[in-house]
Amino acid sequence: MSRRALVVTHRSREEAVAATNEAVRELERHGFEIVRDDDGVDLTGVEIAVVLGGDGTILRAAEVTRGTDIPLLGVNLGHVGFLAESEREDIGAAVRRLADRDYEVEERTTLDVGVTVHGAAEPVVGWALNEATVEKADRARMIEVLIEVDGRPLSTFGCDGVVMATATGSTAHAFSAGGPVVWPDVDAMLLVPISAHALFARPLVVGPASVLALEVLPRSGSFGVLSCDGRRTMEVPVGARVEVRRSAVPVRLARLSRAPFTDRLVSKFSLPVDGWRGGSPGVPSVPDLGRGT
Repeated sequence: MSRRALVVTHRSREEAVAATNEAVRELERHGFEIVRDDDGVDLTGVEIAVVLGGDGTILRAAEVTRGTDIPLLGVNLGHVGFLAESEREDIGAAVRRLADRDYEVEERTTLDVGVTVHGAAEPVVGWALNEATVEKADRARMIEVLIEVDGRPLSTFGCDGVVMATATGSTAHAFSAGGPVVWPDVDAMLLVPISAHALFARPLVVGPASVLALEVLPRSGSFGVLSCDGRRTMEVPVGARVEVRRSAVPVRLARLSRAPFTDRLVSKFSLPVDGWRGGSPGVPSVPDLGRGT
């Protein structure tokens, strides 16, 4: 029985088309049957997903493979590509590693998201790998929210929105909103207010068993819009409640490099580390994470 590989790509970019064609050739040369991420795709027997694009494409691949054990190998064609493991020029080497099963699998926590609307019989449920964000729908008016942690009220304030994120998402929207970078092996959730008008509206980090909740208050000047990973959205009317908790269903990432997360931060954000004296002579300060070394 042939081995099967799912290929997910950024369809609208010429560079992605060329990279995808190369990846497909390499996978087929190593005996893989190619499965495309079309509607109704059959994932039976798929061993690996090769994802060509930026972090947004990886988030789409996570959506396609949700609930399976299929690991995702990201090939970065974007700007930062924080979730990606390989670079465009290393496709051949990455596929060889996959063919030899020479990679590790890292599980990343996801979030279960529930929205309860007044009068609805059941909450609307969703999920996120990076974050669930509630933002104001009216650009000219703030949204008034109440924040709750573990069933207890914490604070109310007006704001542009609130980000509730995983450690993985700490380098995404939560980071842009002023939240801390959280190492991926820290099993935690973040709550980061966006442009809040309040004395106590600082980013929060809570444990994996906690439940974060947000209610849109009746005095709010605008209803909210919930976005899960920027891909799945729904309206959050005044009086609605959003609950976020740790999900039992992880996303699995294929890793070619054992470089520590610190090195990934330095490489992806091009952080200045000149003058560091902790390494051995001749060892570069910033490792090449794209080549799986």
